[in-house]
Amino acid sequence: MDPSQAIDALTRALPSRQLAIRGTQEYDDLNGSYQSIRSSQTQPAAIFRPKSADEVSTFVRTIRPFALSGQAPFAIFGAGQQPALGCNNIQGGITLNLSLLTGISVKDETVSIAAGERWGAVYQTFDLLGLSVAGGRSAKNGIGGLALQGGLSFFSSREGFVADNVVNYQIVLASGDIVDANAKDHPDLWRALRGGGNNFGVVTRFDLRTFKQAALYGGSVYYFSPSFPSEVQALVAELQKPNATPETHLMTSVGFAAVFGPNPMCQNQVYYTQAVDKLGVLEPFTSVQPRIDQLNTIRLIPDTATAANEQAGDQQVAKRTAYMNMTVKADIETLQAAANIYTAAIDPVKSTEGLVCSLTLQPYAELLLRISAAKGGNVLGLSTESGSLVNLLLLTYWSNEKDDDAILSAMRTALQGIDQDATSKGTKVDYVYMNYASEDQDVIGSYGGENKKFLQEVSRKYDPEGLFQKGVPGGWKLFT
Repeated sequence: MDPSQAIDALTRALPSRQLAIRGTQEYDDLNGSYQSIRSSQTQPAAIFRPKSADEVSTFVRTIRPFALSGQAPFAIFGAGQQPALGCNNIQGGITLNLSLLTGISVKDETVSIAAGERWGAVYQTFDLLGLSVAGGRSAKNGIGGLALQGGLSFFSSREGFVADNVVNYQIVLASGDIVDANAKDHPDLWRALRGGGNNFGVVTRFDLRTFKQAALYGGSVYYFSPSFPSEVQALVAELQKPNATPETHLMTSVGFAAVFGPNPMCQNQVYYTQAVDKLGVLEPFTSVQPRIDQLNTIRLIPDTATAANEQAGDQQVAKRTAYMNMTVKADIETLQAAANIYTAAIDPVKSTEGLVCSLTLQPYAELLLRISAAKGGNVLGLSTESGSLVNLLLLTYWSNEKDDDAILSAMRTALQGIDQDATSKGTKVDYVYMNYASEDQDVIGSYGGENKKFLQEVSRKYDPEGLFQKGVPGGWKLFT
């Protein structure tokens, strides 16, 4: 790999002040802006920051021959939140950093969001208008990762996945052409982008449906692990209700953190997306005892921005980060076994410096899956045949590189054990959520054979040379 010629070509074709070269302070600042230090340790040769879709187009046209030849492969950075190695940074290549692509505009019932924005800015704009959108739950998170990979929001049970609410993608194709992909124009590409990740081009703008939204009720409760089985039962009971409300968003977690000592600690993060002061449907999750009352934030939340800022506060900074995940049916025995397997696997590393880790149960309610299909569908391969499902997210933060192998080994041991247990019970679902996947998980294969074939066909149609397969090697590819 020798990117020097590609860098020279980019310098001639584009504003050189937007190209940061290794060894400069600007480069160090940009490359240090990832959520995970592990991603920042990847060192591209240069980082280019476009200010418009036209500049992205020029970048793609210029770098294409160098990327296809292997001289200068590239990666695409939106906000740098996803920790899977290689998905948004590249060793020795060029990183296309979209952070200068900004702008939020609302027209009729649609919001147009430039690819470099973050959800916090979107919600601040909306709250002044009494509106919201099915977007990220953390104010720090970027747009593209969620809107191209699936995406969960506070409003998922009512509105579907984040990607289901994208009515139009403005995308720069491998040819450099800028096109719109929606239900009328390039509908096959539109569907492929709803879960297909970075495999088809560089999306520069996302147009999403909006809806009226005022206050919501909810927050976070920390409690002790002996109560976790009853919370699992409450979660499954709510998911299996024939008349379940579409207004809830539920997450329950078990994990370890030094601040809580050597024993597992638990957290419920629960929301009702209407302005009520107290609600029976959340009572099993908000009244759990014994708990740490000083950390109880359950209340009427004035707007989506406030809720998203609180979620952002839970994210660790200047830490090493890893995600892994799988999906199971909403089954009490499976979920409780998962918690037991997880805590046993993590126990040997729980004293690791800086460790904060959790197994989080996040439902894909049957209501979510129905509305997802009603809004045009996606390529995730999920259906209502098995009723409500639950995503199991293994998330870990830690401080030192010397502990990488031990941490990742413990996480894999936990995931493999949960997988084997769920398989034996007949409750495993072959779906891996791209937003939470590790780099070695087979996300595209988990969508099912028909969806994978469809994605491959769309790739061949819009990217016949395979620029976004060979020239953008990071992420989860279609032909592996």
